[in-house]
Amino acid sequence: MSGKLAGKTAFVTGGCGGIGRAICERFAREGARVIAADLAPQDELPDQVEFLAYDVTDESVCQQTFAALAERWDKLDILVNAAGIEIEKTIEDTTLEEWNRIFAINVTGMFLTSKYALPLVRKADAASIINFGSYDGYIADPGLAAYCATKGAVHALTRAMACDHGPEGIRVNAICPGYVNTPMLQSFFGDSGDIESLKQAVRDVHPMRSYGEPEDIANLVNWLASDEARYASGQLWVLDGGLSAQVQQMQL
Repeated sequence: MSGKLAGKTAFVTGGCGGIGRAICERFAREGARVIAADLAPQDELPDQVEFLAYDVTDESVCQQTFAALAERWDKLDILVNAAGIEIEKTIEDTTLEEWNRIFAINVTGMFLTSKYALPLVRKADAASIINFGSYDGYIADPGLAAYCATKGAVHALTRAMACDHGPEGIRVNAICPGYVNTPMLQSFFGDSGDIESLKQAVRDVHPMRSYGEPEDIANLVNWLASDEARYASGQLWVLDGGLSAQVQQMQL
């Protein structure tokens, strides 16, 4: 690895999930000090990555976490808001409780984490905040109404944050993945008897005939976190193997 994040500090929400874990591992290999913030560890993390129990929906936890972190670190160079869930329902089938929960995690959690991290982020010379949107914030998959709504909100929030905090030397971008091989995608596939055919069908709708791996996303996040991306801010970076570039009717 290049060591391009040597000396930098990073805080990653959802850091034990499929994409979050890949990001934490990549940051650590690039020389950063990394905290994987999540509800619970899923698997053993690399020695260079510190796990921290963290609930993005609890304002007091967010506030106390960054107050405590400010006593340990003199700055926060990189904040990655990767925590998120998916609900596979139409609005008619989605309960108000489910609607509120997905917004609490996917949007409000991003707001709370960023809000209380900002005093420490400001102390970095060239800070980078990376939010997680989705290609579903541009176009919609059927049966994902609430999820699509949250990602549209994330996209708008990212642009607003970039405008508000750019003068402070803080870059803000969003990654918008398509299908990525994570536990969330496996949940989407379900446990049908013909699951391999479904997986192949999903690959085949992509121009590249493949869905992504967490490491693909971590590569882009790593660049956006580095000083090489010093002029990149306020953008929504779609990484979906060309899926959203095509007219879907042409697949018929």
